[in-house]
Amino acid sequence: MDKSRNVYICSNCGHESLKWLGRCPGCQEWNTLEETTIAAPLGRKNAPARVISPAAELSSLNASNTTRRSLSISEFNRVLGGGIVPGSLMLLGGEPGIGKSTLLLQVAASVAQSGGKVVYVSGEENPAQIKMRAQRLGISGEGLFLMAETDLNAILAQLSVLCPSLVVIDSIQTVFLPELEAAPGAINQVRESALRLMQWAKSSGASVFITAHVTKEGNIAGPRILEHIVDVVMYFEGESQSAYRLIRSVKNRFGSTNEVGIFEMKSEGLVEVANPSQIFLSNRQANTVGSAVTAVLEGSRPLLVEVQALTNTTSFGQPRRTANGVDFNRTIMIAAVLSKRLSMRLGTQDIIVNATGGIRLDEPAADLAIALAIASSYRDIGVCPETIALGEIGLSGELRTIPHLERRLSEASRLGFTRALVPAGANCQNININGIQIIAVSTVKEAIKLALTGVKTETEDVFE
Repeated sequence: MDKSRNVYICSNCGHESLKWLGRCPGCQEWNTLEETTIAAPLGRKNAPARVISPAAELSSLNASNTTRRSLSISEFNRVLGGGIVPGSLMLLGGEPGIGKSTLLLQVAASVAQSGGKVVYVSGEENPAQIKMRAQRLGISGEGLFLMAETDLNAILAQLSVLCPSLVVIDSIQTVFLPELEAAPGAINQVRESALRLMQWAKSSGASVFITAHVTKEGNIAGPRILEHIVDVVMYFEGESQSAYRLIRSVKNRFGSTNEVGIFEMKSEGLVEVANPSQIFLSNRQANTVGSAVTAVLEGSRPLLVEVQALTNTTSFGQPRRTANGVDFNRTIMIAAVLSKRLSMRLGTQDIIVNATGGIRLDEPAADLAIALAIASSYRDIGVCPETIALGEIGLSGELRTIPHLERRLSEASRLGFTRALVPAGANCQNININGIQIIAVSTVKEAIKLALTGVKTETEDVFE
């Protein structure tokens, strides 16, 4: 008779090993193998009957029954790719208290109001606590069933009776399978629970949302195989002190992974931000030293973001470099270009760069705005408030072209910007945006001359 056995499973990739190894053979990470007890498989007599699905020719299949279910929350629809696909398994991760449960309760209420039956399973709260949150959010709860259960077998049995169209599991780290000799949240519990939910979702046609905790590095807690099992992986982003939250999709089998949803946390829950560019620039003051505006693309949507920088003579032997919301290595590179090509003595300066609003700037199009903000703070001269800066900076100080320039400039014009500094090689003569003057510049040195208020093009003292 088979007995339970101990194996070592990598917490990063899910690789199994019969003995402990310092380095995982699968992902080459160090010290990620954890000892796990795997229960013995069921014998033939106790094994449940399994129906094998016959193979079907692709041309004979009908996809009409996979119509997406559109939600009343348009920002969430954007991240999902247009709505919820029936039979899909979706994972939402984020830091504690960022709003995962609040958002999914709002999603569940939206589906219930449209006539779908929803089951909300919570392993962390009892129904009375969820009811209190629902009252605060103004949710009546008709068509929304609550379960406070952690035994996955009991959960699946109840789901088979109710036959819902949407299920929310909050969270995957709290549910467990009794036949596995491991505590809830263990590697094999998380993996097997996700597999059971995936199999149930595909066979029943119901959609399933599961929430997951994140590690201190910001990754989904548990084995990386969890992200491979699900159809959609979304992350909640945002500072805990900020009212704004961003939902970003990093995996989507049914849509683009470039879209982002923007919400504002209020007393009535997460509220969609209809005009995010205006929100990000709402507290910007004119002629502020160390501030510049750029346009970044989050999926198909352009967003205007203010970049701030502060330079100050260091009080230590080694000057500090701090980047909040921007890539740290690109900040170091831009500071080096300004020091070498523009003769700015930044080697004795602490440099702090910040992207306002809690958004993270990952694309190189923000390079020029970062350079303008640093130069403005270093020379104590404000950037022209009606100017927007776009462009990637090369190591020689040249400006390189960026994609979708016309779309970015249209958004800038809509918000009242009248001047745009863009790379000279961007084919600007074919772009005509009403109300905005497009100035093509070849180098970051030329761009800084034009951007700093009160500095004429022919002067050189700004760099000396």
